[in-house]
Amino acid sequence: MATKIFKHIQTSVVPLPIENIDTDQIIPARFLKATTRDGFGNNLFRDWRFDGDDNPKQDFVLNNPNYSGKILVAGKNFGCGSSREHAAWAIADYGFDAVVSSFFADIFKGNALNNGLLPVQVSDEFLKKIFDAVYADEHAVVEIDLVDQFIKIVATGEQETFEVNPYKKACMTNGYDDIDYILSKKELIQEFEDQR
Repeated sequence: MATKIFKHIQTSVVPLPIENIDTDQIIPARFLKATTRDGFGNNLFRDWRFDGDDNPKQDFVLNNPNYSGKILVAGKNFGCGSSREHAAWAIADYGFDAVVSSFFADIFKGNALNNGLLPVQVSDEFLKKIFDAVYADEHAVVEIDLVDQFIKIVATGEQETFEVNPYKKACMTNGYDDIDYILSKKELIQEFEDQR
């Protein structure tokens, strides 16, 4: 199953300056019963977004109409805790294309890349600059270029490069899943077989 192509986005962001956000906070365990990826976005940060009576908590950023965009900017150590892939599903299903943090748990990073969600790891200093820009202007725009591997605060022009697994980069920029990637190498595989 091919995924969407990701090469470049330029959008406002949603700031979530909380450190050590674990996967149970991203998508609580009681919502893991579904067998498809659809609908998980409805319960993204469920216990932070809603009170016990399912009323939106006005002080949580996802309930603040002043913030929107395709990029979630979070505090350090995002996606720690359990290995549940549903966390990446929930973030992507909610509508985010990328998550920016100064550190990601390895398993979350792998799950995100496997599901077309780009984790962009930046320095602590650059993460602070993004938060400062967003708090100065709620509509501040951030640009992420996966092809050239940089992230930029558009208003100031400040930017930083980021690392990404080359194989996963190829998959995301072409809209491939693992099978699509193998099929894209069919001619090389055939050439190798012919030479044996």
